Amino acid sequence: MSQSSDAAVASSPTNVSSVWLLFDLFKLRIGLAIGLTALTGLFVTPGRAPSVWRVIALVTAVTMASAAAGAFNQYVERDLDAQMRRTRGRVFATGRFVAGPEWLFAIAVLGSAGVVLAGLAASATAALFTFLGAFTYGVIYTVWLKRRTWWNIVIGGFAGSFAILAGSAAVSPDLASPLPLSFALVLLLWTPPHFWSLAIAYRDDYAAAKVPMLPVLVGEVRAARAVLVGAVLLVLATLIPLFWGMGWLYLAGATGGGMHLLWRSFWLAHTPNRRTAMANFHASLLQLTLLLVAAIADTAMRG
Repeated sequence: MSQSSDAAVASSPTNVSSVWLLFDLFKLRIGLAIGLTALTGLFVTPGRAPSVWRVIALVTAVTMASAAAGAFNQYVERDLDAQMRRTRGRVFATGRFVAGPEWLFAIAVLGSAGVVLAGLAASATAALFTFLGAFTYGVIYTVWLKRRTWWNIVIGGFAGSFAILAGSAAVSPDLASPLPLSFALVLLLWTPPHFWSLAIAYRDDYAAAKVPMLPVLVGEVRAARAVLVGAVLLVLATLIPLFWGMGWLYLAGATGGGMHLLWRSFWLAHTPNRRTAMANFHASLLQLTLLLVAAIADTAMRG
């Protein structure tokens, strides 16, 4: 084997590791979900759909803005992350990436590029909602609310709602249809039971870091009951789009994921512990994925 081949093999793990670090830094798992959310808003909005390149550009723009907000979240919360088992391996918390003004500049450039791209690909309204989604998560939730009140994640849920509206604005900038608004409500109601389940599983971490998540303030039992109530409200809200034209395929996805989430939420309320909390956390992810994919497929099938 040549020396150049040896060097390539030796550098490969480092390259893969660097890519993974950036993937984690920018929270691209969340970013891709936000991009799917924006795509759903675009599909369910009545009107003439934009060209394929505009759709791709808009989803990319929303994902970029979300990624910038995710990186800013890790930059600001590096002190909290270092105190929590779940997050102590993040790049700013470990010092693998040194927090400094150059990172803030890069994050600002990425977020701004996402907002500008949304405006070019869709409309000024889409750009505004793209900005509001990133601003809600990065500033309102991370900087203002997270360390102050248990309302942090409730209000932070608007970030997902704005992604739906950004996609919708690519088709109808005046948001004349109630259908995307009903999906925005679903995303708002989805966030609290999803993150409160995670907070129950890692209650000791949040308590040690003095973050006022609901389970820290009221205990696991009452928080688990709040998750169940939130899940019920969420599943009821997922039925609202049926009154505005969604069809049987959407109904199948909404009820299938919804029933599974309610079952897991019931068991969490019955037996609140880390295992049932994580099961409910993953059930909420499955529920949202089924809902969004079913909404896109249902709309595409009906033309």
